[in-house]
Amino acid sequence: MDKSLIEHAYDFVSSQKEPISFAKIWEAVREAAGLSDEEASAKVSRFYTNLTLDGRFVTLGENNWDLRSRHTFDKVHIDMKDVYSDVETSDDDREDDEEEKEYNEIFEEPKEEDDEKSDSDSEEEDEDKEEF
Repeated sequence: MDKSLIEHAYDFVSSQKEPISFAKIWEAVREAAGLSDEEASAKVSRFYTNLTLDGRFVTLGENNWDLRSRHTFDKVHIDMKDVYSDVETSDDDREDDEEEKEYNEIFEEPKEEDDEKSDSDSEEEDEDKEEF
């Protein structure tokens, strides 16, 4: 039975002593699976997705990969609270918020004063029609 591409990757990464780049992993997998250039082009993005989702692998930044079992949780875990607490609102975001507020004000429901004005305008129109 033929191995899956991800199994070829696991075998290759297991044999390495250091983290390895995705390009080197992919080259080894291509060779082990005997993929032609056309087949490799068609499968590389799916392989990358599978590598990312497979819990046995971990990315260590700079597109270098290793086995998760070789690294402590603290080294490979990203606390999302830290990521989002570092996000600041840019000037572009503030401008977008202001533009959206102005846009919404234009299309808000008319206030009662506007309704009263509309009623008086329609009365004037009725009077104008009566003249003709």
